[in-house]
Amino acid sequence: MIETITDIGAESLARFDAIIDVRSPSEFAADHLPGAINLPVLDDAERAEVGTIYKQESRFTARRVGAAYVARNVARHLETAFADRPSKFHPLIYCWRGGMRSNAMATILSQVGWRCGVLQGGYKTWRRAVTADLRDSEAPLPVVLLDGQTGVAKSEILRAAENEGAQILDLEALARHRGSVFGGYEDDPQPEQKYFETLIHDRLRRFDLKKPILVEAESNRIGRCEVPKRLWTAMQSAPRIALAAPIETRADYLLTAYPDITGDRAAALEAIGRLAPFHSKETVAEWRNLAEAGAWRALAADLMRAHYDPAYERSRKRGRCGPPLAQFRLDALDSATFERVAKEIASALLSASN
Repeated sequence: MIETITDIGAESLARFDAIIDVRSPSEFAADHLPGAINLPVLDDAERAEVGTIYKQESRFTARRVGAAYVARNVARHLETAFADRPSKFHPLIYCWRGGMRSNAMATILSQVGWRCGVLQGGYKTWRRAVTADLRDSEAPLPVVLLDGQTGVAKSEILRAAENEGAQILDLEALARHRGSVFGGYEDDPQPEQKYFETLIHDRLRRFDLKKPILVEAESNRIGRCEVPKRLWTAMQSAPRIALAAPIETRADYLLTAYPDITGDRAAALEAIGRLAPFHSKETVAEWRNLAEAGAWRALAADLMRAHYDPAYERSRKRGRCGPPLAQFRLDALDSATFERVAKEIASALLSASN
């Protein structure tokens, strides 16, 4: 049995045992429905070949060649990914537009005896919903910013606040980037822009939009990922919770927050090189010397003093940040402090929602 699915709400999608994206690996990598697995009926090379035949020879030949590839690929999935699925397995299947690729797999799986859903309009239905929510909508979002200078452990406190019941949107986690020239992860590349938006949309639709959403104050770009228009508009005028800590305390914290950088002198030097357009040759040379010597604490302190703190102040002056709901001076940046401050932040958010 094959059913046509039009509802892409979180509850509707949760009815299915698996969400199967049958598009090619490159299409899947660019963006896909949350939680989907990629079981392509045509890989990238096969899809390109079939498309070329369609344009240069004939639709009939392309369909025949494509059908052979689809049959072989679905057979392989039946012998591997589907091998241990029970008789009551209930998957949702989608392709680009909800056409031939998804229906081909659904037809075969339904003949096995599984009840399959096919998403009407395919991936494009999902993408339209994301675009409407994050780019076209002007509806306000109840954002509260967690604000503070570099090294004040905003991400740690954000996650601790979630443990205290706060609704949080961790943009750095979604973007897989820590929001500075030192912020990327070599072994964990950033998502494509469309998938970054998918992740944001998926979280927002699960929130109670009558209650505050705590978001770390960021620029409109986190690495290569751009904060979408609706969220960025809300962030620009949002009330904030302000964090502050001495520069020495922040320098110590950064040594624990960036072990991949302090353990990789070449990566540190490469990141310092990206700051060269903004500072004198003498300043950049001194930072390089500190990195070469492994003087990480001194380097962190000087980078904050000369680059990040001034940049933060310029950003604050340009922005339209609202008044602080609460302010915290942190003399230590440890788990006990994070837990204590998170409890107070959760209480402040509760008061704001009331």
